[in-house]
Amino acid sequence: MRLVFPSPEFDDVVAGVCHGSASEAEMRALNELLRSNSGARDEYLFRVELHSRMASNPDLFSQFGAATSNLDLPDGTTHNRDNLTPLRPVKPPRRRMQVRVLALAACLALFAGGIGMLWLKWSATRNGASSTAVAILTRTVDARWSPKTHPLRTGSALEPGSLQLESGLAQVVFYSGARLVIEGPVELRLVSRNEAVCASGRILAEVPMPARGFRLRTGQLSVVDLGTSFGIDANRSRTEVHVFKGKVEVQPGRAGEQSLTEGQAALVQGSALPQLMAANAEAFASMFEFQERSLASEAVRYDQWRLSSAQLDRDRSLVVRFDFENVNDPGGTLPNKVAKNGLTEDGIIVGCQPAQGRWREKEALEFQSVNDRVRLAVPNEFQAMTLSAWVCLKGLDREFSSLFMSDGFDPGTVHWLIRGDGVLGLTVFGPRAGKFQIMPSPPVPSLQNLGLWQHLAVVLDGKARKVIHYVNGLPVARHSLTISPPFRVGSAELGNWNARSGSSPEPSLIRNLSGAIDEFELFSRALDDGEVRELYLKGKPDL
Repeated sequence: MRLVFPSPEFDDVVAGVCHGSASEAEMRALNELLRSNSGARDEYLFRVELHSRMASNPDLFSQFGAATSNLDLPDGTTHNRDNLTPLRPVKPPRRRMQVRVLALAACLALFAGGIGMLWLKWSATRNGASSTAVAILTRTVDARWSPKTHPLRTGSALEPGSLQLESGLAQVVFYSGARLVIEGPVELRLVSRNEAVCASGRILAEVPMPARGFRLRTGQLSVVDLGTSFGIDANRSRTEVHVFKGKVEVQPGRAGEQSLTEGQAALVQGSALPQLMAANAEAFASMFEFQERSLASEAVRYDQWRLSSAQLDRDRSLVVRFDFENVNDPGGTLPNKVAKNGLTEDGIIVGCQPAQGRWREKEALEFQSVNDRVRLAVPNEFQAMTLSAWVCLKGLDREFSSLFMSDGFDPGTVHWLIRGDGVLGLTVFGPRAGKFQIMPSPPVPSLQNLGLWQHLAVVLDGKARKVIHYVNGLPVARHSLTISPPFRVGSAELGNWNARSGSSPEPSLIRNLSGAIDEFELFSRALDDGEVRELYLKGKPDL
């Protein structure tokens, strides 16, 4: 089955979704259409937001019910039915209009009612692929990666492939439990969760018992670990193996296996037999000191961020800034760090739990349940706004997850959120009901990015009539803005949303975030590309 948009078939399938009668083939066809047709997706987004507006107002149709209850309807009884010729009753003009409005509203409500199920199935299809990663980059110290290596950040999931570190130190932890500290220059190829190849460079390996059997190969040999600690220094023509604890099996190309135990080392050159010697721990001293150096590097970055934050607090355009430092009381306040100007008060923490932020010394707020949120109120109107946040997503298990959203749908307010398929969205509401603009980004977070700290920002520029989405300091989407300023926030929530709905809100109205927030700013002006980039660089966890 194949669908096109617009078409009666498209309407029929969506109607089937609304009534719960759509077949799997129809769902697949609709899914494919939404993947490939931007017009269908735009219409889809429009109707989802329309559904949210309708669902958040339970009294939407009460006026029609009151009107129809007062209509004077003809008496349906008669004493002489045989003398009557059946005729189509003539409806008063007013009643015809009311019936049409009611019918249209009912159709829209039924249509939107199935949107949630369709969205969830579509998102599940898009995000259904499992990760192929075999390891994770856990720490770095002054790391400088080769341009041939995809840009890496602490916490990045690593798929099979090559890593080239030009200088500095990095720690790679395999899913088997094996841990490698690599020192640049080094070229390492990840094969599986239990195997890697070192073309050249120095590596210190820690292999606990659950990872026993981990294999590390070079151009001259293969080392099979039996639960131990060892180091490798390799180049194209020779390899040294040093055992610092436990036991390994060395398998040269033509020679048989040879066991090395604690304190022993072997040198293999070309096809020659291994030459035994004493292990040299001093040659790997910098790698043994990796943990201490990593902690010291984190402390330096944290201090640098605190210094830049103090400078940022003096920005006259800054309206709200939460740094999430010293968050201890789940029912307390979240101090607004902006110099007190009488405009915005502190935030109120509802639920939420303290969590580790971007550095070990830094705190953040964890949003775990549908109740967790930070309430705040931002008065005044703005010609432009910039929203900025450091976010660590733990999952995208809802149709929409709130980043920062004004309550309800009041004119001039904004909704900043992330969809279940990883698309960032900014919705701006116009001066009258039904007038709004949705501006999405391409899908941003992937399975590999969940659990990583990411800097998200969006610029709403009323004067230049544009909206720009940013991820980690770089623009990812630009839109022309059709809604005119002024813009406002009013009562709003961080990490959740007050939809002003009834006691049983629709699934699309439940928008709590699954993850943590470490820093949040609201500016009353449009930051340019360079300023957003600077926010990211000064706040990123590692250099």
